[in-house]
Amino acid sequence: MSALECPETPSTGLIPGRKHALDGLRTVAVVFVFLFHAATDLVPGGSIGVDVFFTLSGFVITLLIMKEYLATGGLRLGIFYAKRLARLWPALLAVCGVIVAAGLVFPASKWAGQEGFVLPAAGYVMNLAHFGTFGGSITGETLGPTWTLAVEEQFYLVWPVLLLVMLRFWRVRTVAWVTGVLAAAFLLERFVLVLLGAPLSRLYNGPDTRADELLIGCTLALVFTLVRRGSRCHASLLSAARWAGPPAALVLLAAVFLLHEPGTPGLWFSAFWTAGPAVLALLAALAIGWLVLSPANFTARILSHPWLAGPGRDLSYAFYLWHLPVYLLLMPLVPSLWLRIPLAAALTVVLAYASFRLVETPVRNWANKRLDAADVRPAPEPARERERELVSAGRAA
Repeated sequence: MSALECPETPSTGLIPGRKHALDGLRTVAVVFVFLFHAATDLVPGGSIGVDVFFTLSGFVITLLIMKEYLATGGLRLGIFYAKRLARLWPALLAVCGVIVAAGLVFPASKWAGQEGFVLPAAGYVMNLAHFGTFGGSITGETLGPTWTLAVEEQFYLVWPVLLLVMLRFWRVRTVAWVTGVLAAAFLLERFVLVLLGAPLSRLYNGPDTRADELLIGCTLALVFTLVRRGSRCHASLLSAARWAGPPAALVLLAAVFLLHEPGTPGLWFSAFWTAGPAVLALLAALAIGWLVLSPANFTARILSHPWLAGPGRDLSYAFYLWHLPVYLLLMPLVPSLWLRIPLAAALTVVLAYASFRLVETPVRNWANKRLDAADVRPAPEPARERERELVSAGRAA
């Protein structure tokens, strides 16, 4: 029996609570992105951290949606979007404001002249603004990394609505299959773009050319939604994860130090920018599945350590926002690379912590309190009936 043929269950039983190993994985991914910008020659494939982020984001967000859907029979889209905005926007606006203000006060600094990037960053369209430049690497744009946030937010404008529509007409098993097919369709579209000679900036930054990575994470979440703990499907998934997860994680780790993403048209360019993002996302999905299904393995225990899981949970987002502005600011001030990297890392951690404590947490708590008060409601009768049906199906299996 394949994973997608498993009986449907009333909740994501394989993931009853937060998985700290995934928080640790966020820390590792953001560190690799930082090193990619700070020491590209040492970590040429560090941008793989972004591919991991995309896959992990699709996985986590889809699980959250499915939990609410199975509990209530729907999703309050307004509250979903409001909570996401309250979670992400304040820290982003703070970064934009500090950079612009400091650039005006210190016109000779690397933060000067960044006013033109504030609207694309704050409006979640930086990826579209990058269509005329190469992929958002160090080009003087301190807000350049916000292209990844733009890709995610553009995806999440569509995905929750599409998921709810599919769930209205199809069972979760069918929705999981369709989501996988959609991921393959976007891979095919990228193949066509490569054949047509699309520039790297288009392939790198497009919301469509990254959609397959997010959808692979979404598909994994839907598969996990189908599986009942202790079932034969659970045992099969666990066996597959233990077999495929460690090699996938090792390949990703090796690629961080060995992979040079091609920038010049040619055979390797065409092959990589056709299949590369999907392959990296599939490897990330295998690693994520392994960490979730086998939380007692050595790697999962390391990633779950508070020194890794805590920063991944609380600081990784703000660290990602601040790391390039800080590094660019220090470039002319600290000539030594080996002194600049640890100094930039330390200063970025300090700013990320300040963002978390002074900006993100107060705003999120304030917003969640009001949004949760507005969302007090009993589960509608259709949802309860759906839950009974799913429970019966699980028992029958």
